[in-house]
Amino acid sequence: MGPVIAGVLQLLALIAALALAYIPLGNYMAKVYSSDRHWRVEKWLYKGIGADPDTEMRWPAYLRGVLAFSVIGVLFLYALQRLQGVLPGSLGFASIDPDQAFNTAVSFVTNTNWQSYYGEQAMGHVVQTAGLAVQNFVSAAVGIAVAVALVRGFARSRTGELGNFWADLVRGVVRILVPLAAIAAVVLVACGAIQNFSGIHEVGQFMGGRQQWNGGAVASQEAIKELGTNGGGYFNANSAHPFENPTPFSNLFEIFLILVIPFALTRTFGLMVGSVKQGYAILATMGTIWVGFVALMMWTEFAHHGPAFEIAGGAYEGKEVRFGVGASSIFATSTTLTSTGAVDSFHSSFTGLGGGITMLGMMLGEIAPGGTGSGLYGMLIMAIIAVFIAGLMVGRTPEYLGKKIGTREIKLAACYILVTPALVLIFTAFAMALPTPANSMTNSGAHGFSEILYAYTSASNNNGSAFAGLNADTQWFNTTLGLCMLLGRFVPMIFVLALAGSLAEQKPVPATAGTLRTEKPLFTGLLVGAILIITGLTYFPALALGPLAEGLAS
Repeated sequence: MGPVIAGVLQLLALIAALALAYIPLGNYMAKVYSSDRHWRVEKWLYKGIGADPDTEMRWPAYLRGVLAFSVIGVLFLYALQRLQGVLPGSLGFASIDPDQAFNTAVSFVTNTNWQSYYGEQAMGHVVQTAGLAVQNFVSAAVGIAVAVALVRGFARSRTGELGNFWADLVRGVVRILVPLAAIAAVVLVACGAIQNFSGIHEVGQFMGGRQQWNGGAVASQEAIKELGTNGGGYFNANSAHPFENPTPFSNLFEIFLILVIPFALTRTFGLMVGSVKQGYAILATMGTIWVGFVALMMWTEFAHHGPAFEIAGGAYEGKEVRFGVGASSIFATSTTLTSTGAVDSFHSSFTGLGGGITMLGMMLGEIAPGGTGSGLYGMLIMAIIAVFIAGLMVGRTPEYLGKKIGTREIKLAACYILVTPALVLIFTAFAMALPTPANSMTNSGAHGFSEILYAYTSASNNNGSAFAGLNADTQWFNTTLGLCMLLGRFVPMIFVLALAGSLAEQKPVPATAGTLRTEKPLFTGLLVGAILIITGLTYFPALALGPLAEGLAS
């Protein structure tokens, strides 16, 4: 069997597995967030944090809950890293420097999981499990909670209430993420991923020196890393490391974990707004972009010209032989079209156009299918923009799911889509203009520019993957990338929740003959086109200076 056929068959198997999980998982999540009953363990948690789960919140109160919880998470994780040197189970590692501790704390709380450190050489068992792994759960649950609040904004009428943040947060962790992650961890252990708390031990000689590895609760962290679209690896090589991702089957399973919740949330959305067809329309949009990007990535990596590529059967540089070009292409596309950031190959080693595809996937806004929760609310914002554009074409007030999209709603949606590009382009410009940041580039020219552009694109979109050529462990990058992660996560959430509150206060308007049917294929095509055009107009000049210039020159 040729490598191209093998890649296509893996893609088809992945699609089949996602299709099987779509309805049951989507239905289950809809029941979780629509239920008025509380599990006993949830009641203990509510009592411990002093929250009343039955109190409805308007959007400012919901936002205060999101921000307060996240601030506490940043402070706790920062303190844990700064105290690592005196904590048990630290494996002898020293405390983390202030700028790197800030960057890492912000990174994991914002669901970005950008890493400017070597995991196996910096973080002990306590920080990994009590700090980073915990944030993998709760940061994902925060994203789902905000998405559910926006869905309630569409579903409710003549009320500004969006539910209870603390109830949504706890249910997301207890009822969804923990059970699924536990099952996934068992599968990964069966595949060969390690799960222990062993210390550092020597495994042999390498290049004239000693080779040492430390153990860890890797399989459990790997499970939630992918399931919660987090991406932070226990080891520096991330999912290319055999302790994290041992076999071709585990590789495909990890891709499945990355995609399953974001895709299934479209079913949850359709059920909660009372029309599964609306959910299918959003699913079709996400799926079209994802399949298109995977096909384009496979083409660039398999068909690149040159005798070395032709002999090898594809662009194998930077890719694990045990996975191959096809599976690496699927993984790279999936991880950058979501907010995962995990890698099983080095994106800097992809062809020029292949590296550009990974960047463009993030520049779309992490919406196809996007992160856990963030993908759904990002896509719904784009749906509002598409409805507004259609309304301008026919000269009538746009409507979406029975809610009028007026001046306030479109301003909030516009502010949402402007935040991330502003962060990416402004900080990239400063990094290229100032002398010190440019010294961190391993390469010059178009590829060196791509390293900087990729870093700020990854941080601002809360992705967390790196181009694997930039020395980001400096005060400049630790600080500025940390700011991009904070602003790129929470400023858009402000606009999402404000929009949800505005929609929830509206009285539904009945559909008429002139209403745009947003569950039809025509709207799906309009939405795909709007996403690609808006992204292209925003980022084309930057892409032309980096991956496009490199790809056309090769």
